[in-house]
Amino acid sequence: MATSSQLRLMSDLRTITSEPPEGCSASPLSDDNLMVWSATIFGPEESPWEGGAFSLRLTFGERYPEKPPRVRFTSEMFHPNVYHDGTLCMDIIQDAWSPCHNVSTILTSIQSLLTDPNPASPANIEAAHMYQHDIQAYNKRVRRCARHSIDSL
Repeated sequence: MATSSQLRLMSDLRTITSEPPEGCSASPLSDDNLMVWSATIFGPEESPWEGGAFSLRLTFGERYPEKPPRVRFTSEMFHPNVYHDGTLCMDIIQDAWSPCHNVSTILTSIQSLLTDPNPASPANIEAAHMYQHDIQAYNKRVRRCARHSIDSL
């Protein structure tokens, strides 16, 4: 018998399959484990992220959706709100989590965060400083990440 978290993840999978958010995709890593997903976010158009395809891993616990998943980029990232290990510093998967969020809303929020970082709450101090004080150098570094994300597919 499926647990409540597995039932919710099956619902999330149906939703993201039937109504995929623009520029995002996700599915369980394997057919026999609903608790670990692989996801891809495409860099938003007309941004330095454009052309990139960024991979993530979402790990759900038995208390999902009561508790948020662990979300981590597996692609190289240079962003004020992404730690060097790929973990995100983002309110909706931390303090502002709500069970109304699902895989689609998480991915859409992360895609939005790419172009609208919060440098006041930095996970990567170098990226936050560069974003605030040398946007051209920041954009150049981001474009390099976007190119590298495609090369590593």
